[in-house]
Amino acid sequence: MNKLKFTKDEGSEFYKELNEKIEQYFTDKGIHKTGNKTMIFKIILYFSLDILFYVLMITSTTTIGFYAFYLLMGLSVLLTAFNISHDAAHGVAVKSKFWNKLLFSLSFNLQGNNAYVWGKNHNESHHLYTNIEGSDIDVLNNPLFRMTESQPLKWFHKYQFIYAPFLYLLYSINWFFFRETLMLINYSSRTIKIEIPRNEVVKLILYKFLYIGYMIILPVYLLPFGWATVLLAFLLNHFLVSLIFVGVLGVSHLSDFVDHPVPDKDNKLHMSWPKLQMCTSVDYNADSKFFNWTLGGFNAHALHHLLPNICHVHYLEILPMFEELSKKHGLTYMEMPYRKSLASHFRFLKGMGKHQQFKAIPFKR
Repeated sequence: MNKLKFTKDEGSEFYKELNEKIEQYFTDKGIHKTGNKTMIFKIILYFSLDILFYVLMITSTTTIGFYAFYLLMGLSVLLTAFNISHDAAHGVAVKSKFWNKLLFSLSFNLQGNNAYVWGKNHNESHHLYTNIEGSDIDVLNNPLFRMTESQPLKWFHKYQFIYAPFLYLLYSINWFFFRETLMLINYSSRTIKIEIPRNEVVKLILYKFLYIGYMIILPVYLLPFGWATVLLAFLLNHFLVSLIFVGVLGVSHLSDFVDHPVPDKDNKLHMSWPKLQMCTSVDYNADSKFFNWTLGGFNAHALHHLLPNICHVHYLEILPMFEELSKKHGLTYMEMPYRKSLASHFRFLKGMGKHQQFKAIPFKR
């Protein structure tokens, strides 16, 4: 991973004042930045739904009931990841470091994925160097997609905005079966080489077998529906999870409004870290109580990137402060309705697939 140096600019003063205002807010309110009673309720609710839907699925007596509870369980697990796993990974779901680590590991590993690998690279790469190729772990170098100007333009990329939704269906399946597995042999579609400690390699393999066990083998063994029915439910679940996951997160950093900054030959970026976060993240319906509750604040992505030490249950209260200060310091806060962010995402795919050079368009509210 290329480590970069940042430059002071208007974003530096913005970030300084933002942190001062935020500290004052929590001091005046006499509350913690971590989760509150609402978060505790969400933790209990989502984990309870995970267990409930699994029990209902594994005791189903009809095929329709089996499919319904299987998909509901998959949706519930995804919402658990959005609302619990993510904040726990940043150490802000609850006050306790132990419980944050346990909640993150439990909710992530039980999906068959490795918590250590995702957490480390999410916090130390994506949050630090957002949208910068060679530094941000989430910038792909997949030959089927062209996501940055430095990646070669192939003839078939002009159709990527058409075939993207079909490939998005495979996102979760790819993550589970291939993405982390290929990392074990130092091969990845990521632009950064990943090294996994030996003990995490063991965990990665064990949890994948465990996941296959309770998601495929156990239902086949306990229920009368057969392999084909269970495997179809498994695939449908991953299709559903993939579409929602990409639909929620893909529009935040893959948009024709955002930048993909390029550092100079000395690995220096000619902007501050706060300004980088503002010009590489799109928020949608940031003041929506519904989205905040269901998506765990992922719709307020710029806010989260700048303040990852604050639990999402506080976002709605501090959002006006965030908007006011960004305007005061002359920084563009890209916030829009979801439909506009989705349209921007597909314009980005289309433009990046047709033009060798593709610059972000100015954002206007």
